[in-house]
Amino acid sequence: MIDKRRNQNREALRDLIKSGQTKCWVTVGSVLVKHNVDSAKTLLETDQKQLNIDINKLRSNLKIKVNDLRDLEIQPPVPGLMLVPMSNKETRGLSSAGLIPR
Repeated sequence: MIDKRRNQNREALRDLIKSGQTKCWVTVGSVLVKHNVDSAKTLLETDQKQLNIDINKLRSNLKIKVNDLRDLEIQPPVPGLMLVPMSNKETRGLSSAGLIPR
C-alpha cells in the first residue's frame, strides 16, 4: 500500500519535471485544486521523503518481529537476519591491518 503510493508519487514528480507547465491539478482528498507546479513539486518531495521513512521503519521493525515470532514458536533466530554493513572506519581498519584487500 505504502510502496504503491510511493511509486505513484515518483511518477507524478517525474511528469511534473518533464512538463513545461506552470500550473497543474492536484488532488487533495477528493477535491481537485489547480496549483503552482513548483509548490506541487515540493509537496510531492516532502511526501516522498516521509513515505521512504515509513517504509524503512516497517522494514527494520519486520526483522525484530520475525525474531519475536520465532522465539514464541521456540525456534532459533534466523541466522544473519540482524547483520549490518561495516562502517567506513571499520573497513579502513581491517584493510590497514591487511585482513581484507584494498
